[in-house]
Formats: sequence, structure tokens, C-alpha cells
Amino acid sequence: MLVFLLRRLAAGAVLVVVVATVTFLLLSLTGTDVARNILGETATQSAVAAKSRQLGLDQPLVERYWHWIEQAAQGNLGTSWYSGDPVNQSLTDTLPVTLSVVLAGMLVAAVLSVALGTAAALRGGWIDRVVQFAAVLGTAVPSFLIALVLAVTLAVQLGWLPATGYVALGDSPADWLRSITLPALSLAVAATAATAMQVRGALIDVLRADFVRTLRARGLTTRSVVFRHALRNAAPPALTVLALQFIGLIGGAVVVEKVFGLPGIGTLANSAAVRGDAPVLLGTVVVTVVIVVAVNLLLDIAYGWLNPKVRVS
Repeated sequence: MLVFLLRRLAAGAVLVVVVATVTFLLLSLTGTDVARNILGETATQSAVAAKSRQLGLDQPLVERYWHWIEQAAQGNLGTSWYSGDPVNQSLTDTLPVTLSVVLAGMLVAAVLSVALGTAAALRGGWIDRVVQFAAVLGTAVPSFLIALVLAVTLAVQLGWLPATGYVALGDSPADWLRSITLPALSLAVAATAATAMQVRGALIDVLRADFVRTLRARGLTTRSVVFRHALRNAAPPALTVLALQFIGLIGGAVVVEKVFGLPGIGTLANSAAVRGDAPVLLGTVVVTVVIVVAVNLLLDIAYGWLNPKVRVS
């Protein structure tokens, strides 16, 4: 198991370095005059040149990249070209917002997908047809449209939950939960739809297996067969889909944060991209990839526990 984890960790580290390198190169080759954008069109050429030297833009690309790598390896992602604020601080302020929404959405998707997929596989009939139709609908409807519908109905018309804003967990746990409920539900719909269908298909296949018939022949109840044996064997494919859905939740958070006015990492990345603030955008990309790698590593651990065969693959 240790070798399995080390292989996954090494692959994740390589992925982070590759994504960081590609992002740095793409941001460096945009051809935008950053110093001119910061100072404005009325700035003199000498002032623009001085600003470029201050930002280190007059240095060769390889030297700038190596300097950034050295800083990043020490945990320093640089400072914003526009505000002068440390990128680490900006990420510290915004990351809890996005993680709250995404992890809550992932938890909701995991619970609902197991419940719906299991019901469809065991009951069949109209329940199965309803779950399949809801899954297709949930996959087809974009998350921003779901977010708008939830905001209008549950927040504006019914007033059950706040339509905008974020409350930190340390300030008020109850208000924090209320502030992330609608964004999390908006993200969870598509993830639930895809994962529920995977759970359904995998569970149907497992229930047809020989070992399940043997367990039933020994007199085990349906509840025991399903929840103690069948679901465990059907879980690995569902975990794979859930890991892919997590990446989608991170991407969907950018739009959902806009709809609900959340000061998350998606909003930070969007504003940095519009202004061309390379250090902030690069730091956001790197931290996002690290989070994705960490979550996938946890899912790999769960996968390896459920299916020991993958440890030697």
C-alpha cells in the first residue's frame, strides 16, 4: 500500500510541475504590456520601463521561471502586480469559500448518488426510469442555470436562504451553512446525475455476480447482501467518476460564485485573468491543481482499500 501511495504522490507532483510550467509559459507569451496596463496610457516610457524592471519583466524568461520556482518551493507564490498584496494571503482569504462550497457539493453528490443509484438498481420499474430521466436532465442543464433557478425560487421568492454573500464558519456555523447551501446544491446536481448512473450500473452488475447468489443461498437478507457486500464491490467505479466530477465542481465554482456573489478562488482567478495579473492567476492554478491531486489521492486510497488489486497496478 505504501508503494502504491508513493507512486500516486509522485505522479501528482509531476502533474503540478507540468501544469505550473505550461501556465507560466502561456502567461509569459501573451504579449501584453503589463507595466503599461498598470500605469495607464498616460505614463511615460521611462516610468513604464522602471515598472517593468520592478516586476522583473526585463529578465529572460528562463530566469524569471527559475526565480518563481525557487519561491514557490519555499511556499511563496509572489505578489500581485496590481495590488501588491501577497498571493498567499489572497488565496488564504478566498480558498475557504470555494472549498466550503465544493466539498459540500461533493458530499451531497456522494450521498444522493448512492441513494438514487441503489434505489434504481434494486427497485427497477418506474423508480429506475425516473432516476434515469433525472440523471439525463441533471447532466444536460448547466450549473449556472440551476444556480439562477435556486436563487430566484428558494432565496428571492421564498426567502428560505440568502441569495448572495458568504459567512465564515468561525463567525457563525449556522449562517455559514445557510450561505453555502444553494451554491453547493447548484454544483451537486450534475455530479449526482453522473455518479448515480454509475452506481446504478455497477450495482446491477454486482447483484448478478455468482458470489451474490451464493450469499443469498446461505440465507443472508437483501439488506445485508446489498449494504455489506454488493455496494463495496460497486464502489470503485463510482469513486472514479466522483473523482472526475470533483474537477468539474472546481470549474463550476467559478460561475456559481459569480451568481451568488461569493468571494471565492473562482472570483479571484476571474478578476486576475481579466487584468492579466499573472502571479495571482498562476498561484490560483497551482493551488487548484494541488487540491485536485490531494482529493484524487484520497480517493485512490479509498479505491485501493476497496479493491486491493489496484495496489499492484
